[in-house]
Amino acid sequence: MSLESYEFSDAATAVYAWWQYQLCDVFIETVKPYFSGNDPKFATERGFTRDTLWVCLDNGLRLLHPFMPYVTEELWQRLPSPGDYKRASSIMMSDYPLIIESWKNERVEFDMSLIELVVKSLRSLAQGSRERRQGFVLCRASLGKRDREAIWNHQLEIKTLANVSSLTVIDENNAAPTRCAVSVVNENLSVYFKLHASGSPETDSEKIRKRIEYITCDRERLSKILNMLAAHKDKVPEKVSRDTAGKLESLEKEKSVS
Repeated sequence: MSLESYEFSDAATAVYAWWQYQLCDVFIETVKPYFSGNDPKFATERGFTRDTLWVCLDNGLRLLHPFMPYVTEELWQRLPSPGDYKRASSIMMSDYPLIIESWKNERVEFDMSLIELVVKSLRSLAQGSRERRQGFVLCRASLGKRDREAIWNHQLEIKTLANVSSLTVIDENNAAPTRCAVSVVNENLSVYFKLHASGSPETDSEKIRKRIEYITCDRERLSKILNMLAAHKDKVPEKVSRDTAGKLESLEKEKSVS
């Protein structure tokens, strides 16, 4: 849409964001455990991952070609392709990628959004830690069955992206983990990050104090943004306002827990 309306800066930013924040930061990091050894239980995943990565690189280079023609041509020429796949002799002669409706999967996209929220909260708690420690995800009773299944089924992805030593999923019937920093993801989920076993109560209190300061500053920032969005609600997409309000609500709940 941005290219059609000659908004080249927005288009370039969108392509850049996809390469860095979706393909590299999420997809490639998530699949690393499949290739860290030669475990036969991941043989199927490795095959699917290679196929998916090829599709991403092929489409990603074609997306990027209008902005970086020479580099993308060189990389595209070196990109291996399946033996039965026939493609143009040059990326310049290839079709520009379009939306393929059959590739859309709203459930998968929602699951990944939920996973990224959990990962972001765990990473935030782990800031300043020089070692990998235990992580916990608390699923409250209000969490829907399918959302609960998403957390259970994607524990490896959460553990990998959050860079924790282990991940345990618990519910309200379990005792809350002790000596942990806690963050509220949303009204249905909280995460815990194990503090160092040898840490002093003073050190732990200082970490909590700094976290509360950070929450307070971020809450003020989001409040200002929300007020600004409300003043220009006719020009702002509803999703932007809704997401900002959701982040503010999460901070309020985390502060109450802290």
